[in-house]
Amino acid sequence: MVFKKMLSALGVGGPSVDTVLTNPNTRPGLVLDGQVNLRGGEAPADIEQITLALVTRVEMEAGDSEYAGTMEFYRLPVSGPMRLEAKQQVTIPFQLPVPWETPITDVYGQRLRGMTMGLRTELAIARAVDKGDLDAVAVHPLPVHEKILGAFAQLGFQFKNADLERGHIYGVQQTLPFYQEIEFFAAPQYAHAIREVELTFVTNQHGVDVIIECDKRGGLFSGGHDTVGRYTAEHAEVDQVDWRARVEGWLGQTVASYGRHPGFGQPGKQGGHHGRHGAGGMVAGAALGLAGGMVAGEMLEDAFEGDFGDFGGE
Repeated sequence: MVFKKMLSALGVGGPSVDTVLTNPNTRPGLVLDGQVNLRGGEAPADIEQITLALVTRVEMEAGDSEYAGTMEFYRLPVSGPMRLEAKQQVTIPFQLPVPWETPITDVYGQRLRGMTMGLRTELAIARAVDKGDLDAVAVHPLPVHEKILGAFAQLGFQFKNADLERGHIYGVQQTLPFYQEIEFFAAPQYAHAIREVELTFVTNQHGVDVIIECDKRGGLFSGGHDTVGRYTAEHAEVDQVDWRARVEGWLGQTVASYGRHPGFGQPGKQGGHHGRHGAGGMVAGAALGLAGGMVAGEMLEDAFEGDFGDFGGE
């Protein structure tokens, strides 16, 4: 018996935990359903707590260097103290709310290169925490995200990469400690003015702040620079807008806004680490187009096709 207790303390013959998601696919603002399955080990164990946590990979800065680290951004306790007998099996159902600002990892079945997302199960026993169970999660865009991404695809922008940057964006109400950047190569008709575009969504229950950052080309006697515009869109207007026209207007305002507004700031402070911040307003929506504003999935698939990383990193 003493030997078994020692083995259990070392993690040998101890309790095992397996989290099963009903569906690993979700969207911001929805829930992840599933159950935590516990199985007792060779000896009884006192469980202090079982916690689920959403984790992802975030780019961070330390001095002059950058590195990627795993960051937890939402926790949900699913069980308090309990006694798990030897070989006993316990199932604990759960519903985990997905924060509105959760970054998008998948578009039309394709994992965005650079994105990872997982649900980690933590089993605390006798002041020790086991983080051994990690399940992949796929976060798909909301309809308003799809419309905006579809408009970029229609305009000829090609997906380059996506990542998460630690920090806060100036002038935006943001609850998570990071924001997502979805990077595109410039469409041919914009190539004379900009090299790349970075798109950020900061979503809430009413709509989304849309931050567009253009890497503007330099002229004969001037260097290149970044220019940023911030706009808004509402969930309720998703089928009432010509999104291609709106995004064209946003891009035009962003490129034209260089030098008119204060900059973001630095990571970890009140702002992200990028160029200028334009406070452009929304462009009025035109009449519905493309069959009520719907964008063909094939068009988005073409824009986002390429070498997509699997869960766990590049």
